[in-house]
Amino acid sequence: MVTHSKFEDIKHTNEIGQEYWSARELYEVLEYIKWDKFLNVIDKAKQACLNSGQEPNDHFPRVEKLVEIGSGAKRDIGDIHLSRYACYLIVQNADPSKEVVALGQTYFAIQTRKQEVLEEQFGKLQSEEEKRLFLRKEMAEHNKHLADAAKKAGVIQPWEYAVFQNHGYMGLYSGLGAKEIHSKKGLKKNQNILDHMGSTELAANLFRATQTEEKLKRENIKGKQKANQTHYEVGKKVRQTIKELGGTMPEDLPTEDSVKKIESEKQKALKSKKTNK
Repeated sequence: MVTHSKFEDIKHTNEIGQEYWSARELYEVLEYIKWDKFLNVIDKAKQACLNSGQEPNDHFPRVEKLVEIGSGAKRDIGDIHLSRYACYLIVQNADPSKEVVALGQTYFAIQTRKQEVLEEQFGKLQSEEEKRLFLRKEMAEHNKHLADAAKKAGVIQPWEYAVFQNHGYMGLYSGLGAKEIHSKKGLKKNQNILDHMGSTELAANLFRATQTEEKLKRENIKGKQKANQTHYEVGKKVRQTIKELGGTMPEDLPTEDSVKKIESEKQKALKSKKTNK
């Protein structure tokens, strides 16, 4: 039985953090037997993309896919890296009699809308403080999901989870664990690192958390050591991406006032405003 998680399981992330689905994998999940027939569905989806005023090549880029044909020789059978929007258009144009297609329509409609809402919300934020508050709440929520994924992988005890989290930090912060980051940023032991990050640093850590969660689930990783190594590798990959884009390394970003202080001042201002009405 195919469930929503199957579509999540075949989701990938490229070197610059963009998510995509392989058309070759989606074709199998949607229970198509002939690739040519599925290509007809993709063509319809491309036309719908064009009709919506968007460039199909941005959502349906063709990539090379090599397969063995014997004697060590390989042949390029081709694949397409689909954006979430491309997948949404594909399932809208696929065979509606298939139960899995109806499931895909629900999944991609919900996920597309979720992303739109998040982007709309973040796009409306004007100040750095608003962005910090938004990202800190997202970080808290996704850390819960990451903890659940880590637990399923075998990270059970609180001290084991602390070690697991430390591996993520070490990957992202070039070997620095939580203790060293506290020291470098001039924070006290009882101060939460995340509460004193600016929006750029929070965004990097949010990406680390979400990608680690997905990788743990997608690859069905088991065992504390493998989970720790996965978190470290994802953190390291996020760091490499920041470097390639010419960004400032997270440990070199400034230490900010606690986001809790901002939240408290915001609540006081709101309360004062209500009192003065």
